Amino acid sequence: MEKQENNLFNPNILIELANTKMPYGKYKGILLCHLPEPYLVWYHTKGFPTGKLGIQLATLYEIKLNGLEYLLRPLIKK
Repeated sequence: MEKQENNLFNPNILIELANTKMPYGKYKGILLCHLPEPYLVWYHTKGFPTGKLGIQLATLYEIKLNGLEYLLRPLIKK
């Protein structure tokens, strides 16, 4: 019997999250992982945008809320 891969977690998602820049607004051009926590809390209260950016911001909110941003630091491309 073949071993079935667990496709629920894709590490490339974190690599992309660590290297995606904010496309608009006050923090345009800043890496998402460098966004200040109060900004993410504001989005959490207001509602995250739809689509991929919203998913990324919501994921980053959870990462920062739980003190796990150190996991993203080594993934940032220089």
